[in-house]
Amino acid sequence: MFQKRKNQLLIDSVKQQQKFDEELIKTQQEIQEETLKHVGRELHDNIGQMLVLSSMQMKVASNAVKDEVKSKVDNAADALKNALEEVRALSKSLNSDVISNLGFDATVKNEVTRLNKSMLIESCLTIIGEKVDFENKKDEIILFRILQEFFSNTLKYAEAENLKVTIDYQEQFLNITVEDDGIGFNKETVEKSSGLINMKKRSELLNADFKLESIEEKGTILTLKYPYKNA
Repeated sequence: MFQKRKNQLLIDSVKQQQKFDEELIKTQQEIQEETLKHVGRELHDNIGQMLVLSSMQMKVASNAVKDEVKSKVDNAADALKNALEEVRALSKSLNSDVISNLGFDATVKNEVTRLNKSMLIESCLTIIGEKVDFENKKDEIILFRILQEFFSNTLKYAEAENLKVTIDYQEQFLNITVEDDGIGFNKETVEKSSGLINMKKRSELLNADFKLESIEEKGTILTLKYPYKNA
């Protein structure tokens, strides 16, 4: 009888610890989202407005200068315009309210477009099946953050030329595959990286299957299996 009670106390203790860990992860994610939202608003409202003003000034300068320097001023104006578009697109990808309003597919599409405009990598998106609306809009944000982390790591470390994203709506699950053709990595080396830990933690919040495979000199593949109908 004593041993049985002891075992139950141990089980209860483990469950309480698991619940505490889950709440801690959720709190951390909420803090991160608020921070990203703030940064996104600052980019849009402050940096964006500064770039708009600079672009307007460039147009005035272009009309005032002589022909021999006009092309250089116009090139600078085009660079400012591109920078403004990038800041606006980036601010949208950071703001969770915008992501919720746009929806998961549109947000991923915008991010792929942004990557292509950067000319740092050639990206493509394939959507299969009929779109399913998530019961919990926050899940869309968490899923997108996982993909965003993968995109960021690819640009920083992979030296990849191509990035392929597939969103597959199946009857019970949303299957997502992201693949790059970069240099890959040694999984044992990257296990402790903050990026991988963040992706795993976010997957756990969604009860999603998370798998990251990489072959050195061949590339990296991320697969996510999200049970949206059981969320």
